[in-house]
Amino acid sequence: MMLKAGRTQEVMEAIRGRIAGRALLAGERLPSIRRFARVMGVSPSTVVEAYERLVAEGLIRSRPGSGFYVAGAAPSLDMRKPEAGRDRAVDPLWVSRQALDAAGDVPKPGCGWLPPDWMPEAALRRAMRQLARDDDTSLTDYGSSQGAPNLRRLLARQFADEGLGASPEDILLTGSGSQAIDLICRYLLRPGDVVMIDDPCYFNFQALLRAHKVSVVSVPYTPDGPDLAAFAAVLKEHGPRLYITNSALHNPTGATMTAQVAHRLLNLAAAHGLTIIEDDIFAALEPEPSPRLAVFDGLDRVIRIGSFSKTMSASVRCGYVVAKPEVIEALADLQVATSFGGPGPVASGIVHAVLSDGSYRKHVEAMRQRLTRARREIAGRLSGLGIAPWVMPRGGFYLWCRLPEGRDATEAARLALRQGVILAPGNVFSPALSAPDFMRFNIGQMPPKVWQVLPQVLVGAPSSR
Repeated sequence: MMLKAGRTQEVMEAIRGRIAGRALLAGERLPSIRRFARVMGVSPSTVVEAYERLVAEGLIRSRPGSGFYVAGAAPSLDMRKPEAGRDRAVDPLWVSRQALDAAGDVPKPGCGWLPPDWMPEAALRRAMRQLARDDDTSLTDYGSSQGAPNLRRLLARQFADEGLGASPEDILLTGSGSQAIDLICRYLLRPGDVVMIDDPCYFNFQALLRAHKVSVVSVPYTPDGPDLAAFAAVLKEHGPRLYITNSALHNPTGATMTAQVAHRLLNLAAAHGLTIIEDDIFAALEPEPSPRLAVFDGLDRVIRIGSFSKTMSASVRCGYVVAKPEVIEALADLQVATSFGGPGPVASGIVHAVLSDGSYRKHVEAMRQRLTRARREIAGRLSGLGIAPWVMPRGGFYLWCRLPEGRDATEAARLALRQGVILAPGNVFSPALSAPDFMRFNIGQMPPKVWQVLPQVLVGAPSSR
């Protein structure tokens, strides 16, 4: 099978080469199947498969009873190089675009996911094989409006273990964690409304809120959670409708909100009619569960969202929302209106199978232990370069670090990009642009080249302040 696949590719490349070299022109008939099979030394069935694949690509056309012909004036197949976007402003989308568009071998210490060898590949493959044996509807039909009932039941049991009372009907499956937040914003917000976020915060919170055309105010984040004096002042002065935060392991700082801060924050929210989105995406990476706003609040003012991209797969997109029934009902309607439902049966089936796999719990525990070792090692090596972690997180894979005095993180990131390394400068996380000398490092994405480039860019990135 592998041999035939390789020969099929050879035939396809031969035809592509003839078209690119103008040996075959638009509208011209390709060699007959039998003739080209003799030329290439392959079976006619191999040529048939190659031609059919080229038809699927749009490079050639099939004319029944006549043969295969080169398609009309073909558009250039050259993709815009990622380098073209390198000079864009270093804004909340800058790191995402660079990391998502980079080649697989480009070091990405600024990205927000772990490398493939950290993921439960064997469990994912088992899940896909299991799904392939299921009935045809799993592979072809839409999912239900709230998402797969078996996955919602499994999540409800997990939430109950941490003290969060939520039935399967209180859970909506979504296409991703980001889509979950987008749906909530569509439901709650109108252009011009005020939304509160942390400073620093996950940069895509800012990008998403910008798309919703709302006003954003920020509160400084401390090692114990948001600065409550600033939080109260923003509530009084601006009257925000919504606050978005992480409470388990904060992104980018890695800090954990204390129980005292959580209780006082919820009291302030209740007094001012504030709704809170608690992004719980890093919860599985905690060594021990920390205080959760949704648990303390009982889903009164708090909406929990999450996904499985950090511990399972960023390719199998599936998120969730946990909220009061009336909120879930409204969000389900919105999701049907905007994307005709959430994750399909394939994605939710894979997630359910992996979560149910006996190896997954062991995988997550091994990941936590591996991260603990990596965190100590990477923090030590960064300290040797004068790069100091702001806090030492309890878990997760981020280190929020201050660069040596007089160094500018944005300039360092630009210089590193020219050498093929993607860094995450502090101000992309800071709504107030108050972190020019900070950098977020992903401890799972620190190959040798990063350690070669970092000292060079630090020297070449003096602060302009």
